[in-house]
Amino acid sequence: MHKFDYIIVGSGLAGLYTAWKASSKGRVAIITKALVRDSNSFNAQGGIAAVTSKDDAPEIHKDDTLIAGRGLCEESAVDILVNEGPHRIEEIIAEGMKFDSKNGMLSLGLEGGHHKRRILHAGGDSTGRWITEFTISKVLEQENIEIYENTTLLDLLVKDNECFGIRCWSENPLLTDKDQGKEVLMYASHVFLTSGGTSAIYSRTTNPQTTVGDGLAVAYNAGCRIMDMEFIQFHPSGLYLKDSPKAFLISEAVRGEKAHLLDKSGKRFMVPIHELAELAPRDIVARSIYKQMQSDRMPYVRLSLKHLDSEMIRRRFPAILEKCREYGYDLTDEIPVAPAAHYSVGGILSNSNGKTDIKRLYTCGEVSATGIMGANRLASNSLIECLVFASRAVEDSVMVGDIAEFPKFEKRYVKDPDNAGLYMAIRNEVAELMNRCAGIIRTEKTLTEGLASLDMLAARLDDMEKGMHEYHIEAARRLISVARLIMEPALMRKESRGGHYREDYPCADEDFLLHSVQQKGHPISTAPVNAGYFEF
Repeated sequence: MHKFDYIIVGSGLAGLYTAWKASSKGRVAIITKALVRDSNSFNAQGGIAAVTSKDDAPEIHKDDTLIAGRGLCEESAVDILVNEGPHRIEEIIAEGMKFDSKNGMLSLGLEGGHHKRRILHAGGDSTGRWITEFTISKVLEQENIEIYENTTLLDLLVKDNECFGIRCWSENPLLTDKDQGKEVLMYASHVFLTSGGTSAIYSRTTNPQTTVGDGLAVAYNAGCRIMDMEFIQFHPSGLYLKDSPKAFLISEAVRGEKAHLLDKSGKRFMVPIHELAELAPRDIVARSIYKQMQSDRMPYVRLSLKHLDSEMIRRRFPAILEKCREYGYDLTDEIPVAPAAHYSVGGILSNSNGKTDIKRLYTCGEVSATGIMGANRLASNSLIECLVFASRAVEDSVMVGDIAEFPKFEKRYVKDPDNAGLYMAIRNEVAELMNRCAGIIRTEKTLTEGLASLDMLAARLDDMEKGMHEYHIEAARRLISVARLIMEPALMRKESRGGHYREDYPCADEDFLLHSVQQKGHPISTAPVNAGYFEF
């Protein structure tokens, strides 16, 4: 039996930091779908938001977060984030994390939606990579942490609403004892879902291709409540690559250094739209770019840095500069950009200590919904959320205690390589559906059509599989489940707010100052904001 005190699903910052914190409490296993460095956290360019300067204050950070969240933030959770975030930063600096500094002072950047310079960076535009590498180094120092790459979560081991571990498919010989994949049961007293978001379910995305919402689908199937999944954040500035749906992220921090967005005639189109112009909250900038592209009949707008100091750009954004050069563009001049699916604002409902509806199952990071993000994530709040809530969740788990005896679960999965092509075909179909029917701008017609198409895909799978759970078919089912979890609340929410924009209901409606809630076996429902719904 593969038995641990903690199983951490996912190897982004939330998972790695959780593992590091949990290693002082017992034996830890990290499982990750691909490689340990294949995560949104590793690729994050912008930075990490926390109050560290005397001219800033947690209350100002809170106000910026609430404004970006468009009325759906849970204020108690935001209070925790902005007040505990600086302490987590102090701790990792004390442990050896190096943030960019000048003359002995932290170098602080400005990003969209922030009214103060509070964004810490490392390696210029490689913050995610630096902080992830730092955390990996801490994980590798701990003898009681084991990492299992190329291991995919299939299900949770749940009995009587209590989680006893996970069911996974592993290509890792450390688990299978052979060089071929098979189902593996892993048991633990505490399971943490830190598996990231869902944005790679769209055809144009900044995310790694593994980020398709496996953890979300598995938690939903196990009975967890899922909240606010209609809010998908599209990053305004993904580098436009002709004949490719993939997008290389051009950090928010580039616009923070006063880069300009230009239409096809060379005019700054954001100035009359918002008082912060290019530094408006992401949903406004992304939607404005999308509409400008439609008006210009162009697949991109231009991001101009040619009015800025080229040496500053080279020093501040070395990784982005090099990547643009690889694609034939000069970051010190003008580059083509277009929005791309980037961040899942909603997720698995969790309280302020990371607890879910299932005992011994915790969640944190992008896969969770703590109420912090509201309808739209404030730039660079995601990495600090990982640190704050992972720390709280590990401390809470100690109070729950360990399992003395585990119940027995039987294996049930098989893998038919002939179905790999079927899975890819469905994945591509779902990706196109998401872009077309639940993208930046939505309507009742597109969402209804999208849900009907998902129903037909699900029926095809039901007709194919008899008896045993087949790996590829179940993976396709999870994709369809995630797509439906996004489309159904988007159809219900007859208004536009944050990362959800309905062309047929273009204004915000006070009647929808509510969270959307989905739970398997129950009709879609809503929950009031700031009314204690997250307190359980």
